[in-house]
Amino acid sequence: MSFYITTPIYYVNAAPHLGHAYSTIGADILARHHRQRGEDVFFLTGTDEHGEPVALAAEREGVTPKELADRNAARFEALMPRINASNDFFIRTSDPRHKERVQAFMQRVHDNGYVYKGLYEGWYCPRCADFKSENEIAEGNTCPIHRIPLDREEEENWFFRLSAFQEQLEQLYATTDWVAPPSRFNEARAFITGGLQDVSLSRAKLTWGVEVPWDPEHVFYVWFDALLNYYTALSFGAGERDRTQELWPVTLQILAKDILKFHAVIWPAMLLAAGEALPQKLFIHGYLTMRDAAGEDVKMSKSLGNVLDPFEVMDKFGTDALRYYCFREVSFGQDGAVSTAGFESRYETELANDYGNLASRTIAMIARYRDGATPDAEPDAALAADFEALDEEVVDLLDRAEITQALERIWQRVRRLNRYVEEQAPWKLAKDPEQAAKLDTVLRSLAEGLRVVTVLLHAYMPETTERLMGALGQDGGFAIGTARFGEGISTHPARVTPLDPPLFPKQ
Repeated sequence: MSFYITTPIYYVNAAPHLGHAYSTIGADILARHHRQRGEDVFFLTGTDEHGEPVALAAEREGVTPKELADRNAARFEALMPRINASNDFFIRTSDPRHKERVQAFMQRVHDNGYVYKGLYEGWYCPRCADFKSENEIAEGNTCPIHRIPLDREEEENWFFRLSAFQEQLEQLYATTDWVAPPSRFNEARAFITGGLQDVSLSRAKLTWGVEVPWDPEHVFYVWFDALLNYYTALSFGAGERDRTQELWPVTLQILAKDILKFHAVIWPAMLLAAGEALPQKLFIHGYLTMRDAAGEDVKMSKSLGNVLDPFEVMDKFGTDALRYYCFREVSFGQDGAVSTAGFESRYETELANDYGNLASRTIAMIARYRDGATPDAEPDAALAADFEALDEEVVDLLDRAEITQALERIWQRVRRLNRYVEEQAPWKLAKDPEQAAKLDTVLRSLAEGLRVVTVLLHAYMPETTERLMGALGQDGGFAIGTARFGEGISTHPARVTPLDPPLFPKQ
């Protein structure tokens, strides 16, 4: 079974920030989880390098668009291993292989009769690289996202017959729930039920883009180039052969709400126009926000200058702490405020205390009371009941991309294990020789519970969980089928290794 997942491709008009890390880590958690399930996973991310925003940013800096794209694409590519993203390919839309395949795809759309030439006049945001309809314009003819005045543009363009797909897209939204969460589904459907208008396919004033094959005086409007990366990458980025037939359609696409219209309306119409299958699911997440000087929560944005540097966070607290915080603090799919104070609180109370201290205490007690050998005893049936079907619940939630909710279910068991320590008080049992068998049960149960949550947390915190599994003396790997309480019982008791330093050292 295959699982093909994508992030949005990131615009190279500035350097990466935490919002980009957020989308990528979310996709990575799901990619890693599906690998734990033994599936053939292909995980794609990359950079969007054409269009007016890049050309304008390059002009301001006195460099060519390619120089700017090369510099910032390298920064985005460097971000991936830094956040432990396990992407299988990193696509750049300036890659000649991508450009060639965009031209071939769009030639199909042209030949199928969905393209014509006309005059466009309307309001345009150079930072969104988007023409705005009347209901998308804020007060004073400004962009509601970037808070800048819109430009009045008039030029001869090639147009895409988006209106031709009104009925098919209405049917798509009437018969499927292919956009999630429901609030974003409703927003996308409203675009369609409001009536679709044909959209500009090309720009005549730009040179930084993919040339239109039937009219080389034009380049494709950046979104028609960028959206196709999800399709083109399979022909040259998924190994030594074209894997489009194996992996298309994409299983799940992760993206932020500011690019909803392009992905949920224009993208399926493009695929229908070329005779291609549609993605199985789009999951739209919200914005990470930070509080501005007026006390309002505002989207974290390069253009607004209010960004939190993920590199600084990781340098101080570690990559896994950042990965955990992003999906613990903000429910995936919703907007949510992040802050240094919130991060430090989660780090101390949950990572250092709940999980890190549980691991250190469990291993230390096995080392002290059983000479480092985990007892070969039956686990506590009462504790086992609290873990019943946890793996199935996590699988079900992650199948719906409910990353935060799945993490909460796992963390409930982390807290249950901490309560179990206090309830059973192994240090008291160790003082009474007649309680030796019970102490064996308690220590075995703690080690087993810790192993189960560690398997389930592996997609979220891969470095931490690998280290802890090694310290527990477990070599059974991270297959999701092992995330059942009791699966770790062995006739050859595992030997533990003390955690030094702790998993999450206190700062």
